[in-house]
Amino acid sequence: MKAVRFHAARDIRVENVAGPSKVLGPNDVLVKPLVTGICGTDLHEYIAGPIVTPQTPHVYTGATNPQILGHEFSAIVADKGSAAANVKVGDRVSIQPLISPRNDYYGRRGLYHLSEKMGCVGLSWAWGGMAEYAVVNDYNVAVVPKGVSDVQAAMIEPAAVAVYAVDRGEVTSGSTVLISGLGPIGALALLAARAAGAAVIFVSEPNAYRRGLAKQLVPDAICLDPTKDDVPAFIRDHTEEGVGVDVALECVGLESSLNACAASIRRQGKVVQTGLHMKPASIDAMLWALKDITVEATWCYPVQSWPRIIRMVEAGLLPVEKICTAQISADDVVAKGFEALLDKSVNHMKILVTV
Repeated sequence: MKAVRFHAARDIRVENVAGPSKVLGPNDVLVKPLVTGICGTDLHEYIAGPIVTPQTPHVYTGATNPQILGHEFSAIVADKGSAAANVKVGDRVSIQPLISPRNDYYGRRGLYHLSEKMGCVGLSWAWGGMAEYAVVNDYNVAVVPKGVSDVQAAMIEPAAVAVYAVDRGEVTSGSTVLISGLGPIGALALLAARAAGAAVIFVSEPNAYRRGLAKQLVPDAICLDPTKDDVPAFIRDHTEEGVGVDVALECVGLESSLNACAASIRRQGKVVQTGLHMKPASIDAMLWALKDITVEATWCYPVQSWPRIIRMVEAGLLPVEKICTAQISADDVVAKGFEALLDKSVNHMKILVTV
């Protein structure tokens, strides 16, 4: 079968590989991927990997490179094992890609995303969404209704990251919020904050195209350029009594962004660290103490969030499809996918791949 596989940095190949065995385990589900998103994690692998993809057998899944990519995807169930009772052949599903023990310390507490042995479909599992077929566990599939499109179903995974950030920030009706960084997760966090009832939303983003997209997604968003604007000062000038916002969602993973978030929130406000930092960040711990703030760091998402997010999308509360800027063939995945996302002269947010 055709598959997109990561071999090494700048070495992603479209190859013909052996497909899954026709003999499925009791809890296995064979799926035919429909649409797959290129994630920032995939992009980091392309630039500097292997980072997440395993060079030696993964401690839990046993997977090793070369890795079939794709963990944000929708699919159709082609077959299933005898014990997979939550789906039937022909169902359209959204893939929840995290794979971890059900019986370790975190698994027994339902915190599957925190297991130290966690693997991920399309990153540290034998199969991924950028292929003609993939095998996943029954707990990795969530049936989507007719009112949710294939593209929307593929976008549930990144939306889960954003919704988790909003949840951890306790954004609610009337909240004032700062979104720092409007990449795909920041854009989805913007949509999720509005869905949660945020009344005033500031967006800090240096890229003019992305600031424009923020206004398309939430027309009354107040967009700032951190290379030109003093973001904390502007926010103080535009919040009640100059106190700052209730919640700041850090969605880029940069020291300057994290510190701007801490400076922009009110006393006893919350900073949610959602962007992944690639190196240690220096922070003003005294400012944190003086303002009596809470800093919440997030990792992935609770896997149980899929049904809720699917309902939000179906109801029109979370129009995740609006951040998708291109849909390409797997044959063009390097030139029109990974390289396009790295090309600063081309404005893209989320590129989707079909095999």
